[in-house]
Amino acid sequence: MVGYKNYENTRLHIKNKIVNVDQYNGHTHERKQLLDILKRTTDSGESNSALLIGPPGVGKTTLVNSILKELQEDKKFNSSAVLVRLHGLIHTDDRLALKAITSRMNLDNAINGKVFGSFAENLSFLLACLQTGQRETSKSVLFILEEFDLFCSHHNQTLLYNLFDVSQSAQTPICVIGITHRLDVIELFEKRVKSRFSHRQIFLFSTHGDDIAIPSINQRIDRISNFLLLTNNNDFSSTYFAQWNKNIKQLMKDKKFICSMQRLLDISENEEITKNIMMLAVSKLNVEKPKISADDIEDELNIFEKDDLVQTVQDLSVLELCLLIAMKHHSEIYDLQPFNFEMILTRYNKFINANSNVQNVQRSVVLKAFEHIQNVELIAPTGTVMSRLQKEYQLFKLLITSQQITEAIKTMNGLPTEVIQWAGSSLA
Repeated sequence: MVGYKNYENTRLHIKNKIVNVDQYNGHTHERKQLLDILKRTTDSGESNSALLIGPPGVGKTTLVNSILKELQEDKKFNSSAVLVRLHGLIHTDDRLALKAITSRMNLDNAINGKVFGSFAENLSFLLACLQTGQRETSKSVLFILEEFDLFCSHHNQTLLYNLFDVSQSAQTPICVIGITHRLDVIELFEKRVKSRFSHRQIFLFSTHGDDIAIPSINQRIDRISNFLLLTNNNDFSSTYFAQWNKNIKQLMKDKKFICSMQRLLDISENEEITKNIMMLAVSKLNVEKPKISADDIEDELNIFEKDDLVQTVQDLSVLELCLLIAMKHHSEIYDLQPFNFEMILTRYNKFINANSNVQNVQRSVVLKAFEHIQNVELIAPTGTVMSRLQKEYQLFKLLITSQQITEAIKTMNGLPTEVIQWAGSSLA
């Protein structure tokens, strides 16, 4: 039982270290900009709005979290400000967003039983509840909207309109920070929303000025070591604590582990992926498997690198695979030109006639196989499906590369020799 508790505490300890960011390295100029915007709201009661824009994995959310952590270390913050976090993938409409805002402000009781005619009236009431009569002593509200571009798809963009409208008025001081990867997000705004937005945009890039966002392998290993080493002996037995840290230090020097981390760094600079792989390895620990090995990390990396399209091809029947090979040859011969069922059937029949060992099937069965390939999204129509056009003549394009098809066939067992040879043939 003691051993099991050690592993549970290890998982929790490492998870907390990974999730809670104590410091943020890089993008010092952008960090200063964003911190200044938020402080002007919390300290001076100045309303603001801004967008934080950058590619996935560059550190937008991590940057915001580190700034919020710094602000929350000030004892006055909790009494003078309210933090409301919304996510475009979770709060998919204004009703859900308003419910979350009410909950974050702890105003569920205040709004209970009251009927409002519009979203604007509801939001205005919530903000009014935080006012104390003087602008200087009113609680400020920080709105952090992740996946900000998804809020632009809400009906009439009512949420964004009202938030930006309040940020331009002399009501409760609020700050709206949108986090998105879309460079064209401003173009998604309706005219009335765009007119109320401050047009303040902060861009994060992989490299900026003197900041180095692309880590070296040694920097990445040091970061992983900080995540995995236990730092609080109170939750663990002294023997377990010492043994765990000793194993982690040995792992950091393991050549196989270092090669795996270099391989991962070559694939992606995103530290979040590295954290996820570490957490997956840690989550599988138990009494029978007490420590992480380089093989565990490599196994998780292999799963991460696995190509879903290759797996889909490997799940096809022999007939469906033959049709896919016919599509592959057509694309190679005609330089990725679209094809229809009749073209592929002709090529498939040519292969069948040249190989008596391969069983012939009815046309209707071949058509069903073709439709299944479309259903698993290995092919797609090139344009709008025309109702008057017979489905046999609808044009399609291949959504998988010749290399992926070849890779899938190499690792498949039990395929007829003729099919394997046809797949590798340059003559089709």
